[in-house]
Amino acid sequence: MKYIKDYKEGDRIFDIYLCKHKQSAVTKNGKSYDNVILQDKTGTMDAKVWDPNNPGIGEFDTLDYIEVYGEVTSFQNALQVNVKRIRKCQEGEYEPSDYLPVSSKDIEQMFQELLGIIESIGNPYYKKLLYAFFVEDEKFARTFKASSAAKRIHHGFVGGLLEHTLSVTKLCDYFCTAYPILKRDLLLTAAICHDMGKVREISLFPENDYTDDGQLLGHIVMGAQMVAERAALIEGFPHGLLTQLQHCILAHQGKLEFGSPKVPALMEALALYHADDTDAKLESFKEILESAGENDNEWLGYNRLFESNIRAARMEWKAE
Repeated sequence: MKYIKDYKEGDRIFDIYLCKHKQSAVTKNGKSYDNVILQDKTGTMDAKVWDPNNPGIGEFDTLDYIEVYGEVTSFQNALQVNVKRIRKCQEGEYEPSDYLPVSSKDIEQMFQELLGIIESIGNPYYKKLLYAFFVEDEKFARTFKASSAAKRIHHGFVGGLLEHTLSVTKLCDYFCTAYPILKRDLLLTAAICHDMGKVREISLFPENDYTDDGQLLGHIVMGAQMVAERAALIEGFPHGLLTQLQHCILAHQGKLEFGSPKVPALMEALALYHADDTDAKLESFKEILESAGENDNEWLGYNRLFESNIRAARMEWKAE
């Protein structure tokens, strides 16, 4: 099969993809059409079915595997498919692993590295709390490893939550060496726990969408609740240790307008916010450049996240 990342404007598309999302809409002229998001393990691409009543457009729905025939066009600097025909595929015609985006890094290796960091935590209560989630609770650990860190913005792939968490934790560990005043056990425990609420906020692939609890509460609130629930099962868990950890989780997006219920009042919370923001933004930029493919040496247009017209750096010097 030809993967989504390999398409360019003008290509013909005739292959099987996962229908990530389907929504009916109406043009300004009152004509019905369907918005469709196609997905494989390399990413997603928007598609338009301009004539849903065409005999060549078979019945299909969200999360069906569909054979798509059409043309790849460009709209507002993004590729999309002008669909001519669609056929719903049957089990056995496709390999599901081809359609789930997965971390480029080894998931088990990342998890073992995270467990190694947990072993380095000196505070017995924080270590017991982390053990309760990542060692003793096999279902949680399995879900954590399979979860994404976001629906679309960054680390939106199987293993994305683990990859993001490990990167943030390693950045925080560096901060502790540069600024010894930081309480390492608190900061690293908060880094490991800061996004764990996403296992309840976002469903697993292939759906990878917000749950009802995710829509109503959000991962920040749920994460703070999860550590409180687990800490309550650990005899003698000091109240002050719990509230400081919860504060770091509740403040890890930095500002109220960014979705944090609290702004950082602890130095550790401030460090976590910057580590989280750094990893999320750099990963987002990397994913944009990777999706640009051969165009990564050109200006890619204005990006709302970065509030700038962006591009890849051009290396004009070469070693002799």
